[in-house]
Amino acid sequence: MKNESIERVTLAHGGGGKLMRNLIEEIFVSAFSNDILCELGDSAVIRSGSAGKLAFTTDSFVVKPLFFRGGDIGRLAVCGTVNDLAVAGARPRFLSVSMIIEEGFPISLLKKITRSVTAAAREADVVIATGDTKVVERGAAEGIFITTAGVGDIPEHVSVGPERIDVGDAVLVNGFIGDHGVALILGRGEYDFKSDLESDVAPLAGMIESILMVCPGLHFMRDLTRGGIAAALNEVASASGKAIEVDEAAIPVRHEVSAVCHLLGIDPLNIGNEGKCIIICPARDCDTVLAVMQRHEYGRTAAVIGRVIEYGKAVVIGRTAIGSKRIIDMPSGRLLPRIC
Repeated sequence: MKNESIERVTLAHGGGGKLMRNLIEEIFVSAFSNDILCELGDSAVIRSGSAGKLAFTTDSFVVKPLFFRGGDIGRLAVCGTVNDLAVAGARPRFLSVSMIIEEGFPISLLKKITRSVTAAAREADVVIATGDTKVVERGAAEGIFITTAGVGDIPEHVSVGPERIDVGDAVLVNGFIGDHGVALILGRGEYDFKSDLESDVAPLAGMIESILMVCPGLHFMRDLTRGGIAAALNEVASASGKAIEVDEAAIPVRHEVSAVCHLLGIDPLNIGNEGKCIIICPARDCDTVLAVMQRHEYGRTAAVIGRVIEYGKAVVIGRTAIGSKRIIDMPSGRLLPRIC
């Protein structure tokens, strides 16, 4: 079915679901089309002479609120870019950090954010190599927006991509989903919910490097940001041409996340994360990969949640707790605004 032509941009176009995908494909891919861009990965994988394979990515952060349980826009900006590089199989090396600051923004908060950037970069073992600063008129930026770009090198023996996914592969996730999105719901104070739930925002490069050491033949990785695990799995299925079946009861979800989603009528599978990824590897390597993940700080609650199956079309199938099956579709419409 052909996508409807886009007349105006809405907030739903930034939600990570079908409308965002339509916007990217109709406007940006059609305008900038080239072999590298059209891969639509978390990072662009390029070759640069003697430097070998490099991963290059960029991202902008407009999260609301700027400070939330478990992190802030500074930590989020570093971790988001580091994770995009890491799931491409790269060792993150250098970042740029550009800040658009609203007139009147308190210097005390700016210092707090830059301290978070510094701490997150140190944890991820990346260098802030360059940046830029702009100040805009009062009311033009809701405090501060941050744009980061990152470069990492990919070992020659590492090659991850949807084309490598095969029937029988195992699908794993490194822990509880939905924490970041729900932490932001609570942080906005729009609902009378009480919880100590924290965002999962974290740099995953160290965990992923450990996985690649024991499983260099790993097939695919993707971080679970806007649109959550449902969007990521659908993108993987579409890009690989394979079907994915997941056991919904095996997907780790905290009670607090389930409760908030139930009250608001949101599927936890559609909630964004900032410290979670899916790993797709050959079934023979599944136990080894799971053990490595569970030994790492950011993978202690990792789980095997599904497998790639022969089905005849590229869909995501969920096996429910009562044994029935459903199609897990790509999220559509406005989900949670401003999660990153």
